[in-house]
Amino acid sequence: MSETNTIVCTNLHKTYSEGELQVKVLDGINLTVEKGSRIAIVGSSGSGKSTLLHLLGGLDSPSEGRVLVAGQVIHTLGEKEKSDLRNRELGFIYQFHHLLPEFSALENVAIPLLISGVDAAEAENEASEILTKVGLVNRLQHKPGELSGGERQRAAIARALVTKPACILADEPTGNLDEKTADKVFDVMLELNQEYGLSLLMVTHNLTLASRLDNIYELRDGALQVNS
Repeated sequence: MSETNTIVCTNLHKTYSEGELQVKVLDGINLTVEKGSRIAIVGSSGSGKSTLLHLLGGLDSPSEGRVLVAGQVIHTLGEKEKSDLRNRELGFIYQFHHLLPEFSALENVAIPLLISGVDAAEAENEASEILTKVGLVNRLQHKPGELSGGERQRAAIARALVTKPACILADEPTGNLDEKTADKVFDVMLELNQEYGLSLLMVTHNLTLASRLDNIYELRDGALQVNS
């Protein structure tokens, strides 16, 4: 794979079985995520947006086709190799923050580094640095329950970025926030996208936010179409 590409998927199909019924969700998706690119995928509920994101991140396997992450076919790897590749190359942001309630913001953000074998002191230093960048320098020791919705999502963004991945996969990252807070959180994502030169692929219903990205695709009838 070219060094300018972080994810490449080719002829991607996904079909689910419901009893004797075969439900085709994705039908021959081709997509290249170039380094530093900013892509939005929109579509109606049930169109397969989250399914596509899960396949690109190696959280599910396609029925047909393949997904390359950093030049490796991710869905053919063993679980440990797949997990290592995800932890090294990809960052995930979801609609709900999924922070561990018993840990502070600093500890939550340090976890991916600790999993990858980084020394505890260094992990905390790097976690503190990225939390400062997202505006949480005064919230390092606060647990999720002590943070506002916007602050929790900023902490989730910090956690996704702390390993300095090549690509962020975001699934409705502001969908649980009010409009004003969503705009602020999205601003942070775009600033860090530029600063780190990472790719950003976001699934969203919010066409206003999607319009701020470089390319918009609509997922309809299992296929990706350029949204004009």
